[in-house]
Amino acid sequence: MGQSMPKPGLRPFLPEDSGTLADIYQASVMELTEEDYSEAQREAWVEMADDDSFPRRLAENLTLLATLEGSPVGFISLKDNEHVDLLYVHPAAAGQGAGAMLYDAIEKLARARGAKRLSVDASDTARPFFEKRGFVPQRRNTVSLGDEWLANTTMEKRFEEAADRTLS
Repeated sequence: MGQSMPKPGLRPFLPEDSGTLADIYQASVMELTEEDYSEAQREAWVEMADDDSFPRRLAENLTLLATLEGSPVGFISLKDNEHVDLLYVHPAAAGQGAGAMLYDAIEKLARARGAKRLSVDASDTARPFFEKRGFVPQRRNTVSLGDEWLANTTMEKRFEEAADRTLS
């Protein structure tokens, strides 16, 4: 019989994860966005992880990690309870369910905290992932990073109002 693929695990972000998550971020951008962005654009994009603000950004937001066999392979960061700020999976783990698991967990947490919607500024590569999950494009953006311009799309998913459970 064939060996089954390990299932991804989930855990909270710890400050000592910052370096590993920066590596995941950089590998994901460089390897998974080749078809949508030039090398110069991708290099400008990955420089964000070299900035001191990257670990602070992870710590200030609600950040969850996906793990395979105990090692981090991806992460998601929720800003202000309504904005998916970062979602990156290492190329070696892409397609193994880590991204979907991370998104599902963050959506559940956002809903439990009373969020009425989620938004994301999705790269061209990530846009289909979010569309599959009910996000609707709102506007196209051009972002300047270093000397490069990158395009992304602000997308939004509104949650249905919960039924009124009060007794009459």
